[in-house]
Amino acid sequence: MKLFFAMAALVLTSCAPLPISSGAPGGTALDLPPMLSFTGASPQPPARANSEIAQDFLDLVFRMESGRAIPTMTRFEGEITVGVQGDIPASLLPDLDALLGRLRGEAGLNIHRISGSTAAITIHTIPQAVLNRAVPQAACFVVPRISSWQEFERLRRSPQVDWTTLTRRDRAAIFIPSDAAPQEIRDCLHEELAQALGPLNDLYRLPDSVFNDDNIHAVLTGFDMLILRAYYAPELRNGMSRGEAAARLPALLARLNPAGQRSASAPQNDTPRDWIDAVETALSGGTSAETRRRAADQAVVLARAYGWNGNRRGFSFYAYGRIFLNYDAELALNAFQHAATSFDDSTLTRLHWAHTAVQLAAFSLSSGDAETTISLTQAAIPTARANQNAALLATLMMFQAEALEYQGHHAAAEQLRLDSLGWARYGFGAEVLVRARQMEIAALRPQQPQTNVGF
Repeated sequence: MKLFFAMAALVLTSCAPLPISSGAPGGTALDLPPMLSFTGASPQPPARANSEIAQDFLDLVFRMESGRAIPTMTRFEGEITVGVQGDIPASLLPDLDALLGRLRGEAGLNIHRISGSTAAITIHTIPQAVLNRAVPQAACFVVPRISSWQEFERLRRSPQVDWTTLTRRDRAAIFIPSDAAPQEIRDCLHEELAQALGPLNDLYRLPDSVFNDDNIHAVLTGFDMLILRAYYAPELRNGMSRGEAAARLPALLARLNPAGQRSASAPQNDTPRDWIDAVETALSGGTSAETRRRAADQAVVLARAYGWNGNRRGFSFYAYGRIFLNYDAELALNAFQHAATSFDDSTLTRLHWAHTAVQLAAFSLSSGDAETTISLTQAAIPTARANQNAALLATLMMFQAEALEYQGHHAAAEQLRLDSLGWARYGFGAEVLVRARQMEIAALRPQQPQTNVGF
């Protein structure tokens, strides 16, 4: 399940639309170019030892996100068919076909899209408001043993849609918003189809996976594809217990990932519920600002107490910075700097660092430090592009354009703004949201009214 709070925290905050005009004072309004989208994928191979990956596999496969145990492994048998029903956005089928191609090529799955209503996995596009009424705070979700929204409404509280009661997988329905930005729709396809096929759990300790509720990774990674390839390997089968799977995994991973046959680093401990609760309280709506600030502070305290480094420590500081932006800008900046330091320790957290670079760029641009803004964005743009995050890519390009404008490089700034808009159309969707993002960033440049440096 993809959560709203995580996306709001790690993509961008959406402010009220601003007047539509150029991103620069005195400039001319730029017509929106055609929407850009990504072609191909070059995921990095898993970078951790197979012994670590084996533990990740077991925790992903034999536990639900709630912590409930899953008694036996379940998967589809034979060819897996995927169908789409509803008001289908123009970007959905190309993105779905690209994903299915990756699942065939990288995970070795026998999976294909079909027309009609007989697919094993049915993707339904539903208005976001309807989804929200059914499952608040969920951007999208997947349900077993059903094929339609009507079945979901009728059976949603019955044991039939309880994943822990399955003995094998025959049918599943994925519900995604029909009226979201193309990138959000694509992100839902990746996460929910991966869970329909394989693991049902998310682990905050994973730095390189969509199976993580921090939602940093928007598309399936090399680690995720290895997990799915192992999930459908002949060595494993429906009905296996955790112990039976654990006995098979060392040889299986050695076969699938020979580069992972090396000594592991210090094992990552599991993520305690108190830290998860603190982070989710801090980043979710429906609670007071004071409650969210206390929760953000608690997440940082716990991360330090548990001795974490890397993505969980950095995410704690990132969440703290997000929550304190409108309360104490100095504290927020300090938190983002700590987050960047944590994320800069490993190649596995380069995308995390790129998200943090957006926050740091907002501070440097608003203070008139164009050089730092350009340095941050230049370092982060290749990472955003490689990880196919158009919203992040467009935002970084917009920040760099405003820094260039501040330095007097007007032609270069205008060209970069124009280049950013095609990606922004994919990342943010509606033109009014694209224009709002452009104006929000432009408003941070000195000599314009400043209200909030946070993005």
